Amino acid sequence: MPSAPLLSRTAPFADDQIAALNSVLSVSTSDQRTWLTGFLAGFAAAAVPLTGEQAATLAAPMATPARRVPLTILFGTESGNAEALAAQARKVATKLGFAPKVVDMFDVTPAQIAALEHVLIIVSTWGEGDPPQRVVDFQEALMADDAPRMEKVHFALLALGDRAYAQFCETGRRFDERLVALGATRVVDRIECDLDFETEANGWIDTTLPKLKPADEPAVADHAVIHVDFARAAAEGPTRQRPFAAEVTEHVRLSGSRSTSDTHHIALSLEGSGIAYEPGDALGIVPKNDPVLADAVLSAVGLSGDVSLRTTLIERLDITTLTSKQIADFQTLTGFAPPDAAWAKGRQIIDLLEAADTRLTPVQLTGLLRPLPPRHYSIASSRKAVGEEAHILVAGVRYQLHGRARQGVASIDMLDRARDRFNVFLSPSNHFRLPADNDRPIIMIGPGTGVAPFRAFVQEREAVGAKGRNWLFFGHRNFMHDFLYQLEWQDWLKSGVLNRMDVAFSRDQPEKRYIQHAMWDARVELAGWLRDGASLYVCGDLEFMAPDVHAMLLRILADQGGHDDAKAKAELDAIRRAGRYLRDVY
Repeated sequence: MPSAPLLSRTAPFADDQIAALNSVLSVSTSDQRTWLTGFLAGFAAAAVPLTGEQAATLAAPMATPARRVPLTILFGTESGNAEALAAQARKVATKLGFAPKVVDMFDVTPAQIAALEHVLIIVSTWGEGDPPQRVVDFQEALMADDAPRMEKVHFALLALGDRAYAQFCETGRRFDERLVALGATRVVDRIECDLDFETEANGWIDTTLPKLKPADEPAVADHAVIHVDFARAAAEGPTRQRPFAAEVTEHVRLSGSRSTSDTHHIALSLEGSGIAYEPGDALGIVPKNDPVLADAVLSAVGLSGDVSLRTTLIERLDITTLTSKQIADFQTLTGFAPPDAAWAKGRQIIDLLEAADTRLTPVQLTGLLRPLPPRHYSIASSRKAVGEEAHILVAGVRYQLHGRARQGVASIDMLDRARDRFNVFLSPSNHFRLPADNDRPIIMIGPGTGVAPFRAFVQEREAVGAKGRNWLFFGHRNFMHDFLYQLEWQDWLKSGVLNRMDVAFSRDQPEKRYIQHAMWDARVELAGWLRDGASLYVCGDLEFMAPDVHAMLLRILADQGGHDDAKAKAELDAIRRAGRYLRDVY
């Protein structure tokens, strides 16, 4: 985006005012500058003295403003996408004359929703059909036999998901069907959005909101005073559609030369980006595909030599993921189908194209593919410690499967190709934050690259002089080759910033030892910290690590409290509801 013209020192403002205005203008969009132009024109017009006739007109009694229709925008999110869409829906609803209120499912019950008339729901699905962590209680209550009737509710539902998973948009589907079963009125059909949700979701919001307003409600002109939050405007920074080209200032391989993993520390300069991240946030990376794979895809369908299409495959379309929808669409297009449902597991679009051995037109090929989604990496630094930089941990993904060498899209792009600059944007994690109380102890569980946000946590707590105790559980394969940031952790242990660190290296002994085993060995102290009010954080693998850690927490609470399984679950649920059990899993 071209930079906006900035005020010079000769402008009729004080130096601090010039600096403040330039901080906003330097990151403003074209739409924002257009809005400001109209705002200033109106401001100037309002300063002109009124004639007698104008004054009399303004002095006349004003008509009673039309009632604004209450609207609840209910969201359930894991990565923040549903929350961002809810905020966007609120802006649109306000302009349409609603009195909108955005509500997190974590903060309400179905009984409270049952008392409402107009509800817009935006909810995501996580992993294999699971609700986001903050939606678990709401879903359990909604699906329960004693769930309240919803006859009063008129609703519309937008579901977010990932077609790479079999249970696509499962949470949204279940909510939609359950609300109707409880007597609610569905105003429009449910919409289900894949990872490239922005255009479709925003279009649905624009067309759906007017239908949630009762037909007999008069239109409301939006003459409300608009308050401009200059600080927020300046901090919005780059987006997924308009990323910032961040320069790589440091690139260090942390894995030893004999390690079976390939993990790198990468520092990026954010100077001039407007990205103001907090510990717990992630950095969105806009990657490019492997050109060799793009060539293989083109060759498989007889389109080698199409330079423009090759660029599109490298920069814009997902050429790795294979979804059930793509298989169905391909069968409709060509008549070819895999031998059975299990065939697709672990395979990619190239496998399907080569198995069919058929030619496609460029339109047919691109029609099969979805947009290339960004990848999100937990930020491994605190701005209070590193300034205008962001650090990330990148593990190179390379493996063999079904007779073909495979690799991660973003990780190998960053490690092997785009080593000088990455296109980035901020991906906030508003529900994975350090405690507001700096005296509260924290327990951090992060094997492998899951340790990244906890380096940021400890940097932050050291910088602000937090008095709360800090305990880290870290695990990997080998002590000698995979102890990520080992010297830093040891320095923090010596200085007392880190009060305790327990490790588990799975390959250093005949019996594999994982992080949950280290937790069990420390069960007395771990349960004690939790009962003393510690906040517990888990970051890393969703499929195996997170369930194993959760199961171990239940086991520890049962063992140390003399509880049965039900009471241990109730205790852990209470910790979660208090906002002291937070996960960032993927």
